[in-house]
Amino acid sequence: MKRYELVIFDWDGTLMDSVGKIVACMQQTATELNMMVPSETAIRDIIGLSMDEALNVLHPMACTKTREEMISVYRQQYLQLNKTPSPVFDGAEELLLALKASGHALAVATGKARAGLDRVLTETGFSTHFQASRCADEAKSKPHPQMLNELLKQLNIAPEKAIMVGDSIHDLNMASNAGIDAIGVSYGAHTAKRLTEANPIAIVSSPLAMLPVITGKM
Repeated sequence: MKRYELVIFDWDGTLMDSVGKIVACMQQTATELNMMVPSETAIRDIIGLSMDEALNVLHPMACTKTREEMISVYRQQYLQLNKTPSPVFDGAEELLLALKASGHALAVATGKARAGLDRVLTETGFSTHFQASRCADEAKSKPHPQMLNELLKQLNIAPEKAIMVGDSIHDLNMASNAGIDAIGVSYGAHTAKRLTEANPIAIVSSPLAMLPVITGKM
């Protein structure tokens, strides 16, 4: 089995159990602004996209002013008002530590903005685990490969020596567009059936289950 040098993780729904909070905050935002409330399925489908792209999908007729209001209300909901727990997944830190111990470089490619990623990295204590990261306000939104291409260049890793891990079809399609392998996780935004559409090398149901897939030690 191929030996990977770099493992790139999505954040929401992959390392952190935050899908429920994102759904709740997005629905409450629409309620507060007297807009159509999107379904849980619709919101799960946009997780991983940049906020601008997410609003394009969920509220395509909203004007610029309304979108700015939605972003402001959503941030207030997520950071202050909504109390839905969003812990890291069981086994996530053990996975990262094991990969670091086996010599893998680690990075993050996320639909979060830089301020949001920096905040959760500090809150979880995970900041020391990653050598690099790219966020949605620093590159084109998934599934465009810019985030991955920039990480590969920064860390001087060939595409065939990297692998992307994500819970969303957008993560896996981004990997495909960048010419790198991907692992889907079925415990986040999208089901295993949906993830299969992007042809990942594996789909796993827990963080630690991907360790033998990445290391080749089955």
